[in-house]
Amino acid sequence: MKRLNRFFWALAAPIAAVVFTLIFVSIILLMKGASPLSTFQLIASYGSQPENLVAELNQTVAYYLAGVAAAIGFRMLLFNIGIDGQYRLAVFIAAVVGGATNLPAFLEVPLIVITGVVVGALWASIAGYLKVKRNISEVISNIMLNTIASGLIIYLLQPGRLGLKGGLSDNLATPMIPKSGWMPSFHIMGGELYSFAFVAIAVGVLYWVVLNKSVFGFNLRATGMSFRAARASGVNAPRMVFITMALSGAIAGLTGMGELLSHTHTYSLAFPTGYALTGLALALLGRSNPVGIAIAAFFWAFLEQAAPALDLNGVPKEIVMMMQGTVILATVTSYEIVKRITRRQQQRLVGAAEAPRVDAVAKGVKS
Repeated sequence: MKRLNRFFWALAAPIAAVVFTLIFVSIILLMKGASPLSTFQLIASYGSQPENLVAELNQTVAYYLAGVAAAIGFRMLLFNIGIDGQYRLAVFIAAVVGGATNLPAFLEVPLIVITGVVVGALWASIAGYLKVKRNISEVISNIMLNTIASGLIIYLLQPGRLGLKGGLSDNLATPMIPKSGWMPSFHIMGGELYSFAFVAIAVGVLYWVVLNKSVFGFNLRATGMSFRAARASGVNAPRMVFITMALSGAIAGLTGMGELLSHTHTYSLAFPTGYALTGLALALLGRSNPVGIAIAAFFWAFLEQAAPALDLNGVPKEIVMMMQGTVILATVTSYEIVKRITRRQQQRLVGAAEAPRVDAVAKGVKS
């Protein structure tokens, strides 16, 4: 019964969030004069087309890695809002290194990937150091580091430094990575699925194992629950904060590797931004669980892929953003409500179990 009760409440929160989101968005659509049922059918049909599914899966990989990077910080109660800067700087430096070398494939690809991981970790460790040594909020420092990373990339990407001008366009890009540094894609459903998806799966498995089956993971979770208690029990809490931020940045450095190694083979200013807020949102939706983050990442990519279709059919594409924002708020709220309900149930069970013992003690005192 206890397992059934936990399973029920675990499903109740996300289902309630989805239902609330659908109702709220339906009201907005009716106010705009659009049919909610037709809009939802359009989103489902367009997003489920085979060629769109492949694009969604590729986008899911990037979103998933950003979500895992944010989730590691959440376990330590750290908000790594610097994922965007860490990812962009990591991909940029990795592209420069890849374009400047021409090693065999079994060396070239690992070199590019490791470069991205190291750069992301080093850039994130700046915020970790400031947090530990100067008690500066990681949110503030990461916002500043995002801006610095953007300026640094624009400066280094100029022709004559590390960048090249892309033909007839004004877009600046790094030199092309040789074919030995490319990762293959799989031809499925009329599209190209990046093989980097397997790396993302490995990252998710490693994240779960380290967090739940290792001493480091226990110390990380303990420090996140109570900084002072962990420190009193012998855990080097400041060191754990620093390492956690660096690990978060390392995974953030992998975020754009699928796009770089399997599609563009060069870094340009056209690379997408905004992964920081998306990663934080997906970590919240997925409850920092690797499977939950994967589901949330696919849902996010599915909605974004359907946005252009809405615009073409007279429905504002901003409805997708509204759905994303509403589902986040609804999920956080529903989980908090469920948490309070389950806590009250536990308190009642404890009270019911203790009542006979209290009565027995009271009778003994009277006698």
